[in-house]
Amino acid sequence: MSDAVEFEQMVELESPIIENNIKPLRKLPMATSLDKEAIRDAYEDVRSDLSETEWAVFKFDGPRIIVASTGTCFETFKNSFNDNERAFGYIRIQMGDEMSKRKKFVFLTWIGQEVGVLQRAKMSTDKAIIKDVLNNFAVELQAGTDGDVDLEIFREALVRAGGANYGTGIRE
Repeated sequence: MSDAVEFEQMVELESPIIENNIKPLRKLPMATSLDKEAIRDAYEDVRSDLSETEWAVFKFDGPRIIVASTGTCFETFKNSFNDNERAFGYIRIQMGDEMSKRKKFVFLTWIGQEVGVLQRAKMSTDKAIIKDVLNNFAVELQAGTDGDVDLEIFREALVRAGGANYGTGIRE
């Protein structure tokens, strides 16, 4: 059984009442929900040292946020985002120097260039919903173009967030 988290969104619908040939609009709530169990499973899979899965992408299926894909190849992760959609990504990146390797996590909010103003504005509340499940990451980034989804940009953000960087680049 899947847990659902809901958030109300106002949607305008035509009213069946017609006066003087004018159809008034009425507002009804439309809830954003998520497949909490599937999203949690994908999140834990990315976090697990026993799994090869390095990333997960979460997209909207109508008002519902679902797991769209998971995988190991960064290029596939990058190609998972389109200009006309909103999505979220969670990715594991190995960081460290020659003496110490550790996994760090990036939470990505994707808003494509062709996404409308209302849907862009709604992302802040939708992001809060999914962050209830994806709650452990070192860096949160926002992207909207292919150039924004770059492994080196992610690494640089993780280095800046990590503080001290003592590596010499040479392992003896």
